Amino acid sequence: MTETLIRNARAVLTMDDRGTEHADCDILLRDGVIAAVGQGLQSDGEVVEAASCVVTPGLVNTHHHLYQTLTRAVPAGQDALLFGWLRTLYPIWARFGPEEMRISALTGLAELALSGCTLTSDHLYLFPNGARLDDTIDAAREIGLRFHATRGAMSIGESDGGLPPDSLVESESAILDDCIRVIDAFHDPSDGAMIRVGVAPCSPFSVSRELMRDAALLARDKGVMLHTHLAENDEDIAYSLAKFGCRPGQYAEDLGWTGADVWHAHCVKLDGQEIDLFARSGTGVAHCPCSNCRLGSGIAPVRAMRDAGVKVGIGVDGSASNDGSGLMAEARMAMLLQRVQSGADAMSAREALRIATRGGAEVLGRTDCGQVVPGMRADLALWNTDQVESAGSWDKTALLLAGPTKVQHLFVEGRQVVRDGLLTSINFEQTIARQTTLAARLSLIP
Repeated sequence: MTETLIRNARAVLTMDDRGTEHADCDILLRDGVIAAVGQGLQSDGEVVEAASCVVTPGLVNTHHHLYQTLTRAVPAGQDALLFGWLRTLYPIWARFGPEEMRISALTGLAELALSGCTLTSDHLYLFPNGARLDDTIDAAREIGLRFHATRGAMSIGESDGGLPPDSLVESESAILDDCIRVIDAFHDPSDGAMIRVGVAPCSPFSVSRELMRDAALLARDKGVMLHTHLAENDEDIAYSLAKFGCRPGQYAEDLGWTGADVWHAHCVKLDGQEIDLFARSGTGVAHCPCSNCRLGSGIAPVRAMRDAGVKVGIGVDGSASNDGSGLMAEARMAMLLQRVQSGADAMSAREALRIATRGGAEVLGRTDCGQVVPGMRADLALWNTDQVESAGSWDKTALLLAGPTKVQHLFVEGRQVVRDGLLTSINFEQTIARQTTLAARLSLIP
C-alpha cells in the first residue's frame, strides 16, 4: 500500500457537483486513488505540507499536436491564416522521424505537467520516415502523465485536391489497419487507465468521406473515442459548403461523428443549430482559445455552448499554432475571450477553471478524474499562492485572476510528477538541449 498525505492545504477546490470548497484541508492519497478529504487526517506515508497551496484537480488538456513543439514561431508561418500556415509547415514536418516525434512529445508533455496538467490527449496525424504513435506513447510513459493518444490520418494529398503534400498522406486501408494495431496494443478501457487510444482523421478537408465513416464504425466496434478538427474558421466553413454542400455540423452528423464518444477541436464557427445538435447528442468540444487568436480564427461561442449543455474542455492545440503548452494560461484566455465577446460577467474564474479540470475529463469520457473527492483517481495540482503572482490578492482561490501559472506539486495516479516546481521523471535540461539540436537541424535542411 502506497500513501501520501497532503496536509493543511490553504484551500481545496473539489469541482464536485455542488462546487464544494474546503479551507485548511488534508487529502489522503492511497494506491492511486483519493482515499479521504477532510481535517486531521493521518498517514504513515509521505507528507506534503500544503499550507501555502490551493489544490485543484489536475488540469485536463483536450487537444494537442505534441510533435509541433519542434516548430514554434517558424518565421514564414508567424502571420499566416490556417490554410497558409499549414502549407508553410507541412514540408518541415515531412522531415520528421521517430526521434523528432519522441523528443517533441517529451518537451510538450513536460511543459503541460509544469502548468498543472495531469491528463492530456494528443492528435498525431502524420507519420513520416518511420514515425509511429508508439513514439509519443513512450514519451508520455516516461513523463508520467495520463495520456489519450489519438491515431490521426491524412489521405487526400495535393494531387487529389487536398492541402497536405502527397508525401504525408497514407492509403486508407493502411490507416485503418494501424488504428487497429495501436488500439489492440495500447488502449486500456479500465478506470485509472494511464493510456487510452482514439481514432482521429485529421479533418474533413484532409480525408475522404469514406474514411470518416469507416473510422467511426471502427472506433465504435473497438469501443474507443473519435476526434477531429471541425468548424475552425471561415475557410473551413466555406470548404464544407463548397465540397459537401452542407455545414460542418451536418457533415459530422451524417457520417456518425456526433455522440458522447466524439469530441471536436475548435468549433469556432458553430451556429445555433449545430450547438443544439452537439448538446442533444452529447458531443464534446475542445476549446483552443490561444490558437484561435494566433491564427485569427475567431472566438468560439463557448458561453452559448455551455448554456445549451454542450460538454466543453480546454485545449492548448499544437505548439506551432499556440507557441506554448501552458494550460493554466489557456484557461485564463478562455475566460477573457468570453468576457470580450459577451461582457465581464460572461464567465467567472471558477467556471473557466472547472472547464479546464472536470470539463475536460468529461469531454474525454473520464468519469474517474476531474474532481477532488474520495474514490476519484489521485490526480492533483497544488498551486503556491504565497508567490509574487498572488501578492495582494483578496481571493487566493481566484487562480485565473491572480495566481501562478506554474504548479508547485503535481500528482498523477498518486505519483509525484512535479515536486517543488521541478519534474521528477526526466532530465529536462538534456531534453531541451536535444530538442534545440533537432530544431536547428530541421531548419537547415532544404
